Amino acid sequence: MPLKDLREFIDLLETRGQLARVSVPVSRDLEITEITDRVSKGPDGSNKALLFEQVEGSDLPLAINLFGSRQRMSWALGVDDLEELRERLASLLDLRLPQGLGGVLDRGQDLLGVLRSIGLRPAKVKNAPVQTVVEKEKASLDILPVLKCWPDDGGRFITLPQVITRDPETGIRNVGMYRLQVLDERRLLMHWQRHKGGAEHERVAREVNKPTIPAAVVLGGDPASMWCASSPLPPNIDEYLLAGWLRGRPVEFVDCVSQPLEVPAEAEIVLEGYVDPNEHLPEGPFGDHTGYYTPIEPFPVFHLTAITRRASSIYPTTVVGAPPMEDVWMGKATERLFMPLIRLFMPEVIDVCMPASGIFHNLVLVSIRKRYPGHARKVIHGLWGLGLLMLAKCIVVFDDWVDVQEPSQAAWQALGNVDWARDVVITQGPVDHLDHASYQHSFGGKIGIDATAKLPEEGYARGWPKRIEMDPQVKSRIEAIWGQLGL
Repeated sequence: MPLKDLREFIDLLETRGQLARVSVPVSRDLEITEITDRVSKGPDGSNKALLFEQVEGSDLPLAINLFGSRQRMSWALGVDDLEELRERLASLLDLRLPQGLGGVLDRGQDLLGVLRSIGLRPAKVKNAPVQTVVEKEKASLDILPVLKCWPDDGGRFITLPQVITRDPETGIRNVGMYRLQVLDERRLLMHWQRHKGGAEHERVAREVNKPTIPAAVVLGGDPASMWCASSPLPPNIDEYLLAGWLRGRPVEFVDCVSQPLEVPAEAEIVLEGYVDPNEHLPEGPFGDHTGYYTPIEPFPVFHLTAITRRASSIYPTTVVGAPPMEDVWMGKATERLFMPLIRLFMPEVIDVCMPASGIFHNLVLVSIRKRYPGHARKVIHGLWGLGLLMLAKCIVVFDDWVDVQEPSQAAWQALGNVDWARDVVITQGPVDHLDHASYQHSFGGKIGIDATAKLPEEGYARGWPKRIEMDPQVKSRIEAIWGQLGL
């Protein structure tokens, strides 16, 4: 059964020994970050989700590091291992004609299951747990235990939201995960970066002279919906449809009490309000997932019009900083789930890895079935033209036998199989909004590296050497007697 809400997820983690309750009073300013940073970087046995039961300055408990391991991230999305996500989507996207009646029926059942899980329209309810408590005129952000994460942060930041807006022209919903800096009890700063859906809604609103953008900041809910806010879906595809597919049933919604939007009924807390597309104030600094502070920059203001919540709400949040931290596994889930979509456009791709040390978009390792001269370069340019992979700063392409999930093997091949004068593509293009190394904002240098075996047609006249491999019969013989060797 899919997890209904955040509470079910927390109960599951506790039952399976993956949750630690902290009953000692701690400060929301810096102390929770220091505790979480130590836990998330600790050994597997100590890396657990944390539930802080006494946060100074708030009556609400705080949950953090919920997605902070491969296992917890897998359970959040309804699988035992993240590889199952890739396999499920690959099976669904398999465009080959089914073989025989059994294959046709199986494919039909798969597609029927998808339609049932996402629903032809959102499931609506009139009474929702998230609207047990409704506050309008007296609504205040001060009830939330919002963290100040790092010493030089410009304030306290909400970091694990589902920000809901609709395109001012088409009405299509977008759900994004954007940090929000608390200005006062009724205002937040909306840090939607220029490449994200919310920022596009802001641009459209200015173009059509719409004075406000209705918005809702959702905290909590079922874990698949919480994660889907971070997924890099193509424009105009609703993130909650993906959540419905992952859960096996549609997300239930309820109408907001002060804005023309719908929000997940099983959420913990909803901040309703609006964004003025023409009102910007300085936001930041913020200690980011790059391991550096993002500098001050103007972003639009969110004005609170209502808070709805459960009677005993749990505040979910996360901390970013130098990896590894919780966002490593949120990004790994994205990598595994979206692999089949990459292969849909480039079937020669075997696997993709975006290591945490590369902050995901800074380093993309790709293995391919190389078939012709220039094939690696074709893949490099193809990835740069595919969605948010346009932000990738470095793409390294390997032969099919290289396991790109093994950093040592990838490094060995990349460093030993490249002529740096001939096997490198250097260009300029869009880079991440947070990239501080580029000399211009969101625009900078990019590199593609061909670490495949070179062909004569590519100008390599020496003859590529043969890899060292043991005789298969010898391997089988040693395998059979290994237990007798006392090693």
